[in-house]
Amino acid sequence: METNFIDYVKIICRSGKGGRGSMHMHRAKYIPNGGPDGGDGGRGGHVYLRGNRNYWTLLHLRYERHVFASHGGNGGKNGSHGADGEDRYIDVPCGTVVYDAETGRFICDVTEDGQVVMLLKGGRGGMGNKHFATSTNQAPRFAQPGEPMQELTVIMELKMLADVGLVGFPNAGKSTLVNAVSSAHPKIAGYPFTTLEPSVGVVSYRDNRSFVMADIPGIIEGASEGKGLGLRFLRHIERNALLLFMIPGDTDDIRHDYDVLMNELATYNPDMLEKRRVLAVTKADLLDDELMQMLEADLPDDLPHLFISAVTGFHITELKDLLWSQLNAEEHLHYAASQAQQTLVHRDKDLNTLQAELEDEGEDEDIIIIDEDDIEDLEELDDLDFVEPMDDDR
Repeated sequence: METNFIDYVKIICRSGKGGRGSMHMHRAKYIPNGGPDGGDGGRGGHVYLRGNRNYWTLLHLRYERHVFASHGGNGGKNGSHGADGEDRYIDVPCGTVVYDAETGRFICDVTEDGQVVMLLKGGRGGMGNKHFATSTNQAPRFAQPGEPMQELTVIMELKMLADVGLVGFPNAGKSTLVNAVSSAHPKIAGYPFTTLEPSVGVVSYRDNRSFVMADIPGIIEGASEGKGLGLRFLRHIERNALLLFMIPGDTDDIRHDYDVLMNELATYNPDMLEKRRVLAVTKADLLDDELMQMLEADLPDDLPHLFISAVTGFHITELKDLLWSQLNAEEHLHYAASQAQQTLVHRDKDLNTLQAELEDEGEDEDIIIIDEDDIEDLEELDDLDFVEPMDDDR
C-alpha cells in the first residue's frame, strides 16, 4: 500500500570537480614577453547534509535520487580566478542516519535542527601557469588540472527522536493509548496490523511539561525472520531511552508474550536490552481486581508495571507518573547526557543481508546516471571553436 511515510531511501550524491588552471600568456600592446598570467580554477561544490525539524519523513528525497553539486569554473587570463561550484544542501529530518550503500559503512548521524555535516568535498581548483614561473622557466606552458569529483551512493534511514517507545503485539492497544494521552490520532480498528507506519505523539504532563511517545506497527513472533511488519520499524525506537511494553490482559500468558518481545528485540539489536523498560497490561477494563492480583504474581519482579485501560482512562494518570519518573531517573539522565555527547554507536550494515534489506524497502533497483566519460566528451565539444561552413554557391 502506498504511503507518504518514507523512512528509507537510496540516493546518489556527487560533489563538483575543480576547474582547470589557465595556461594563458599575457598579450598587450607595447608589452613584449608579458609572461604567464593564467588564473586558478574554482573549487567544485561540496555536498552537505543539514538537519531540518520541518521535515518528518524522507519523502522529498524519494523523487530526487541524484544530488549533484556544480563544477568549479576554469581559470582565465589576467589572473582571473574561476568561479567556485555551487554547494548542495540535503535537508533531512532530525534523526537521520547515513550509510554507504556499497560497503554498509556508517557515515554520520544528523540529530539536531540546523546541524550541518559535509558528506562529499568538492575538488580543489588547479593552479594557473603564473604560479609555476621561475628564473629558469619564465614562460611555463602548463597548468594544473582540477581535482576530480567524489561520488557516493548512500542509504538514509530515519530513526525517530522520542522519549518513550511502544513495543507490543498487534491489537495490544498501542494506538489507543497514543490517541488517549496525546493529540495524535493513529488509526484504530479491531483487526491486526491496523498501524502500518510509525506515529509520534506529544504527551502533556503536569506543570506544562511533556514527553514524546513513538508508536510502531505490532511485532509478532518470528519477526526477526521476516514475518509481519514490526521488525522493519524497530529502528524508530532505537533512540528511545525508555521502552513501554504493552500486553493485553486477556492474553493466555503475559510472561510468555513479554519474553517473546524481548527475544525479538535482542535479535534485532542486543543493545536495546540495556534500555529502561516499563510493562503496561492493557484492556484492564476486562479484568476484575481478583484476576489482576492473580496475573500480577506471574509478572517479572524487577520490571515496573501497571494495569491500564486507555478506553476508560483506568490508571492512565498513574502511567504518566511512572513514565515521567523513569525518564527522569538518575540512570536515564546519565544516558541522555551520553546521547547528547553522541556516544550512541551505530553498527555498520551486514553485507550478507543488505541486499535483502534493500529489496524489502523497495530500494534494490540501480539508479541510472550519466557516465562521467560522457560528460567529459560533451564539455570538450563545448570548448571547441567551430568554423562557419562555406557556402555551396561560390
